Amino acid sequence: MKLQPDRFDVQAITGQGPGWVQVGPERIEHSVIIGSRGERIAWNCASYDELGAGHFDELARLQPEVVIFGSGDRIRFPRPAWLRELVSRGIGLETMDTAAACRTYNILAQEGRQVVVALLLEQPR
Repeated sequence: MKLQPDRFDVQAITGQGPGWVQVGPERIEHSVIIGSRGERIAWNCASYDELGAGHFDELARLQPEVVIFGSGDRIRFPRPAWLRELVSRGIGLETMDTAAACRTYNILAQEGRQVVVALLLEQPR
């Protein structure tokens, strides 16, 4: 699916499909953290089963207002124990499927919010 805004002043997700996202001309085929302040960090997890508290602690260290977790092709919520650091810092978290997370990130980033999206990009079998 192509996501094409009129104009973006921030880093935007311009396309998304099974196992990939696109930021500008770059196609990314691994789990990734993308932030409205220009962050683009490989997120070291290839599947939901590999996730743990350390993955979400990494997001908290970026100090966004809100984190959007794109959990793949379906909604899978993080375990409460994984979120302690986000909660202790007062950082909000929203969970949605990856396509919805991409669209929501673009909207919040364009509004000037300090937002980070963590996208779990599982490769199709």
